[in-house]
Amino acid sequence: MLRKTLLITLLIALMTACAPQATPTVAPVATEIVVTEAPTTEAPTAAPTGITLTDGLGREVKLESPAQRVVSLAPSNTEIFFAIGAGSQVVGRDQLSDYPEAAKAVTDIGSAFEALNTELILSLNPDLVLAAEINTADQVKALEDLGITVYYLKNPTTLEELYTNLEIVAQLTGHESDTATLIDGLKARVAAVDEKIATVTEKPTAFYELDATDPAKPYTVGKGTFITLLIERAGGTNIAGDIDGYPQLSLEQVVAADPVFIILGDSAYGIAPESVAARPGWDGLSAVTNNQIFPFDDNLVSRPGPRLVDGLEALAKLLHPELFQ
Repeated sequence: MLRKTLLITLLIALMTACAPQATPTVAPVATEIVVTEAPTTEAPTAAPTGITLTDGLGREVKLESPAQRVVSLAPSNTEIFFAIGAGSQVVGRDQLSDYPEAAKAVTDIGSAFEALNTELILSLNPDLVLAAEINTADQVKALEDLGITVYYLKNPTTLEELYTNLEIVAQLTGHESDTATLIDGLKARVAAVDEKIATVTEKPTAFYELDATDPAKPYTVGKGTFITLLIERAGGTNIAGDIDGYPQLSLEQVVAADPVFIILGDSAYGIAPESVAARPGWDGLSAVTNNQIFPFDDNLVSRPGPRLVDGLEALAKLLHPELFQ
């Protein structure tokens, strides 16, 4: 029952954002992943002038100088802070922020899916709280009513928008130089994948499993989701790519599509290739008969932070291993 509750909570978060939220520590990914490392930097020097930016809710957010004490309300935000070199400035993070390892040592302010522990957040004396699309406008207002500055970071819909988000957080925390270097590296890695995939003449079909609480009708990702975008950019074709949002697919729909690959984004919950192959009616699928069922670290593609590039690389290597030998 607990696993089912967590899966339902995750799915609700996914439906209100471009990518679902964090999941527990996952099983090893079946592909080699280049992990985005946070740069080692010294504390930033405060800018002599103020900062004024418009956030994802259309609100004008002002800071007199780069924030030195920040609280993250989403795992993606936490990963961004550490990736741009602002990890030492994070004084609080939501319960599900578990990457990088250093983030676990930061004060846990509890779940962001429930009423925020505003008393604890206030006690951390933050000069900025970074919210994300998993957070509600009411949560933002509750913090503002306490006199806390909140910036609502809208989810990116493309990798290019991801770079813009990194630049925004860099301005808010005073790490523009570090972030410019990070972005250059991410762009180079994406370009390397794009160059290889440009030679692909056939894009294999893939079924990305998000939640198999009901194995007869598992949830997947559809049109307009970041996971679908990454599958396509990695040289694949999502069998649910013409269905909006996060649909459930029946056995008949999966059989009709006959995916070449089955990618288990729910492997963290114990879903394994063997259990998928044992499902009634699934034994005749091409992915099953050819042993093309792979556990996958869903955090790489569901958290809209810099590790999306890691996810792109992992998917490309999974779908086209011949290009990465």
